Amino acid sequence: MRMLTIGAFAKASRLSPKALRLYDELDLLRPARVDPDTGYRYYALAQLERARLVAWLRRLGMPLARIREVCALDSAAAAAEIRAYWAGVEAETAVRRDLAGFLIEHLSSESRPTRKDTTMLELRYFAHSDRGLVRPANQDTAYAGTRLLAVADGFGPAGAPASSAAVEALRFLDSDELPAGDVLNLLQDAVQGATDAVRDATDGTDENGTTLTALLWTGSRLALVHVGDSRAYLLRNGGLFRITHDHTVVQSMIDEGRLTPEEATSHPQRTLLLKCLGTTAPDLRLHDASPGDRYLVCSDGLSSVVPEARIRDLLGTPGSPDETVLALVAEANRAGGPDNVSCVVADVVESAA
Repeated sequence: MRMLTIGAFAKASRLSPKALRLYDELDLLRPARVDPDTGYRYYALAQLERARLVAWLRRLGMPLARIREVCALDSAAAAAEIRAYWAGVEAETAVRRDLAGFLIEHLSSESRPTRKDTTMLELRYFAHSDRGLVRPANQDTAYAGTRLLAVADGFGPAGAPASSAAVEALRFLDSDELPAGDVLNLLQDAVQGATDAVRDATDGTDENGTTLTALLWTGSRLALVHVGDSRAYLLRNGGLFRITHDHTVVQSMIDEGRLTPEEATSHPQRTLLLKCLGTTAPDLRLHDASPGDRYLVCSDGLSSVVPEARIRDLLGTPGSPDETVLALVAEANRAGGPDNVSCVVADVVESAA
């Protein structure tokens, strides 16, 4: 049997020697022989077909774990699996395209001259927090009012007091007589108060803490504050847009290109936070609102078990905010309810006044 050195095999298969060594370690493409004295790898000509398939699938962006599954199939089944994978890629690309369009429109609107809008808008809202089916207690806190929408997800032995203290410290914002000044600075000051309240509620111990995602209504805009892995979504014209970025170890690996979103769903560190309230400055920004917009703020008890496509379907189903919130919570529990689940849904509507 004719053998090729790793260098010759790399050239023939269009895979680098570094990639071949990695695939050997992952049991994806083992060499036909390894020299017992030098450790040098040799490959058989018959292995070229599999190597080229691996190279092609990597160019498609397919995760290594799924490539291993494809390589184990016969040709017909492998073709069907590749077809299913690419359909998923196209669906995800469509969502990202819509998000890009939304961001372009949002940023372009900020550069346009401001005008006085005579249409009065207000929120219709509902909040609910559920223990789920597995956790012994509920450490989430959800709140909705005429101006404030908030979800906090506590962790540690004092997680429940932590999340409750964070949201309670923001409730003074739910008033028709907000202090004058820039709304983002106002929200930032309120978050500092929430950080102090959490520290008092947990005696300042590092093992306890909370996420915080909140939206403050100004009458035409929503000011967002976010830290952690709770999320905020916007449903606009049938498209669902996530307007927060997870502060987790797994998300950082996705951002760096070390992990795909598909691989992240089963990663052992998918729940490990990089940031929580008080450890770093939160994300702060403004979002223009339009009649017909629907906002969702939720803990990861929803987003970790219910796919975004299903969340979009439930948010897009005609129904009041309370009906939609209860449907979302029920969906998370149908998926096993492994965590506390909290949801706030708010509709932007024209004011009757």
